[in-house]
Amino acid sequence: MREEFRADLAEVSRLLVTMAEAVRAAMKKATKALLTADIEAARAVMERDAEVDALYAQVETKVADTIARQAPVAVDLRTVITALHISADLERMGDLAEHVAKTAQRRHPSPAVPAELRGVFQGMAERADLMAEKITGLLASPEAGAAEELEKDDDAMDDLERELFKILLHDDWPYGAETAIDGALLGRFYERYADHAVNIGEQLAFLVTGEPITEQQ
Repeated sequence: MREEFRADLAEVSRLLVTMAEAVRAAMKKATKALLTADIEAARAVMERDAEVDALYAQVETKVADTIARQAPVAVDLRTVITALHISADLERMGDLAEHVAKTAQRRHPSPAVPAELRGVFQGMAERADLMAEKITGLLASPEAGAAEELEKDDDAMDDLERELFKILLHDDWPYGAETAIDGALLGRFYERYADHAVNIGEQLAFLVTGEPITEQQ
């Protein structure tokens, strides 16, 4: 039974890593669509979001099946429940990448963001990619310090969002309300993507230490 349980956990872990790689690739491609008006990149993100949703469903099914067959308790139960929470955050990260791609598609053939915002969004995209890279590695090898490191990255993302709003709200903003609203929403998509990465770090820290999570994003 223990060997079968370990095989179940290995399969869940594989699915989570695959999801993490997929949502990282999705946000990178969505950012390309956003900054370069690449309509094919935008369409690819939207088409492949279904793959992330399918992986999420596989994790849910595998976890439910494992609980039913193995009746895990204590650390084992914590492991499978944590996997369920992580898969939900990864699925939402995929949705947020899709939102970015949809904005790029809606603005095509023009770039979705004006030149004044490109630097901020490039910075947000780089931070999001760094966080996605970290959670992919941490899913393969969880560490207790995962949450703390990702929270620092999230602080940097929050700083970038504040910088974005300074530009959008400046008296000299020349592009009107519609472009400002798009910019604010896009900033929110990247900021929430980072928040979900932090949630995953907290879940991994909980998995390693067993200490309850006191704050969720």
